[in-house]
Amino acid sequence: MNAPLSPGLYIVATPIGNLGDLSPRAAAVLSSADVIAVEDSRVTAGLLRHIGTRRPMIPYHDHNAEGVRPGLVARMGHEAVALVSDAGTPLISDPGYKLVRDARAAGHLVVTVPGPCAAISALTLAGLPTDRFFYLGFLPPKQHARAEAIAEIAAVRATLVLYESGPRLAATLAALAEGLGDREAAVAREITKKFEECVTGTLSQLADRYAEAPPKGEIVIVVAPPGEAPPADADTADAALAEALTRLPASKAAGEVAKKLGLDRRELYARAMELKGQ
Repeated sequence: MNAPLSPGLYIVATPIGNLGDLSPRAAAVLSSADVIAVEDSRVTAGLLRHIGTRRPMIPYHDHNAEGVRPGLVARMGHEAVALVSDAGTPLISDPGYKLVRDARAAGHLVVTVPGPCAAISALTLAGLPTDRFFYLGFLPPKQHARAEAIAEIAAVRATLVLYESGPRLAATLAALAEGLGDREAAVAREITKKFEECVTGTLSQLADRYAEAPPKGEIVIVVAPPGEAPPADADTADAALAEALTRLPASKAAGEVAKKLGLDRRELYARAMELKGQ
């Protein structure tokens, strides 16, 4: 028998494919919740059948969140409300963050029950740097808006993680190659399921691979960070120093430019003194 839950909001991560990935804690919370806010009741009903329980459900998704949210927040004052998405961790590419914000504003308990997340799982499969990563969700579907979004993150020195659908995969990979350069990348799909795969290559190679045969299933694209930027040339360093010297003494100007351009501070200080003497 599961212990009763205190009133509040419980953010529950659910499997992204393999039902065996549901944690015992998540199962206990879902079995004890007074109501479960769900993306699709049919999907969550299958999960509840898997753990042998039935609980009241209320739809909560992009199309009804504004109208449903106040009632859910009110219920948190005296009931345990669980929040799930169809798969993975709630709040990742869904409207859950507003529910958390309003629950906190109302003074209710907010608890997270961590578990599967497709973005994190894809990072572990891709074999690309993981010390820094930038999650993009879904890129805009229209060509111009997508190109603008890619241009905004082209200089981000981190591995990029984004979601995509099978029919749009090849076009997105080609757009990424055009906007970012032909970086190393990976396409992970059907993670934790029977036909899980992670295909690696350059963005253009992957775009060619999927151009004629769009894959099925849930897809995550992982893109390597940009290569090391070439060192600044002497003219660039001089221009940066000249500007910094209009605001700062030579030692601080050299320090600022050294940090900005990745150059040797002592050499920059000597050059700053030369510039001041000119």
